[in-house]
Amino acid sequence: MFQRFITFPARHLIVIVPVTILLALIIGLRIDTSPMRRLILPVAILMVYPAMIGLQLSELLHLRERGLIAANLILNFLILPAAAWGIGRLVLADQPELRTGLLLISLIPGGNMVVAFTMLFQGNMAASLKLTAINLILGGLLAPPFLSLLAGSLVPVDLGRIARTVLLVVVVPLVMGLITHRILLARYGKRTFTRRIKPCLPGISGWGLIYIVFTSVSGQAAHIFAYPELLVRSLLALALFYLLIFALCLPMGRLWFNRRDGITLLLNILLRNLAIAIALAGTVFSSRTAMQVALAFLFQQQLAIWFNRFENRFHLLGL
Repeated sequence: MFQRFITFPARHLIVIVPVTILLALIIGLRIDTSPMRRLILPVAILMVYPAMIGLQLSELLHLRERGLIAANLILNFLILPAAAWGIGRLVLADQPELRTGLLLISLIPGGNMVVAFTMLFQGNMAASLKLTAINLILGGLLAPPFLSLLAGSLVPVDLGRIARTVLLVVVVPLVMGLITHRILLARYGKRTFTRRIKPCLPGISGWGLIYIVFTSVSGQAAHIFAYPELLVRSLLALALFYLLIFALCLPMGRLWFNRRDGITLLLNILLRNLAIAIALAGTVFSSRTAMQVALAFLFQQQLAIWFNRFENRFHLLGL
C-alpha cells in the first residue's frame, strides 16, 4: 500500500503533470502562491537526490561505445543549445525569460527516466548507464558557463549563484546518493534494494516534481490568462525543440548505429533533466523561466512512449 502511494505520481506522470498545470492555472488566479517559492530549492534537492541513488559512475571506466558517446556529446552540448537559441529567437524573440527557460532545458541532459525507458524499449543498457552519468556530470559542469554565454544577453545572469545552485542540486545529491546506495546495499543487499527500494525512488521525486510544477505555473497564472498567446508560443517553441530532436536522432540512429544503440541515443537526447533545470529556473531565474521548463513535462515522456509504439510498428531505427 505504501509503495503504491509513494510511486503514484511516477506511475501516472502523463496524467498528473497536465492536471497539476491545470489546477495551478485555476488556483493561481485566486490565491497568491508566491510564498511557496521559498521551498523550491530544498524540494528540488530532495527531488534530485533519489534519482542519484544507484547511479553507476563506475561505468565511466569502460568507455567502449566511442561513436555513440561522440554523437551524444555533439548533440547534447553543441547542437541542441544552438537550436534552442535559434528557436527562442524565432518564436520567443520578445520574451527573454521564456527563451532562458528553453536554453536551460537544452543545456541539462540526463533525465532520471533514461535508464528505465532504455530497459523498457530494449535499448543498450550498458551504454545508457554510461551516457546518463556523462550527461549528468558534464551538464552540471557546463551549465554555468553556457548560461552565462547564451543567456547573459537575455536576462541578468549571476554566474556565482548559478554555480552554487548547481552544487546544491547536482553535486550534493550525487554525493548523498552514492553514500546512500552503499549503505542500503550493505544493510539490505542488492536483491532487496533492486526489488523493494529502488522502485520507490522515482515516486519520491514525483511528489517533489508536483510541488515545483504547481508553484512555477501558478505564479504565472494571471499573466497567462491575460496573454494566452504567450502560452501558445511557449508550447510551440517546445514542440519545435522536441521535433528537432527526432529529426536529428532518427536518421543518425538508422544510418550509423544498430537499433539498440539508436534507441539509446534518442532517449539520452530526448529526455532532458527537467528536475535540475526547473530547480535552477525556480531559484536563480524568474517564475516565468520556471514555467517554460515546467511546460516541457507535457512533452518528454509522452513523446518517448509514442515513439516506442511507432518504432515497434514501423521499425523507424531498423530491425
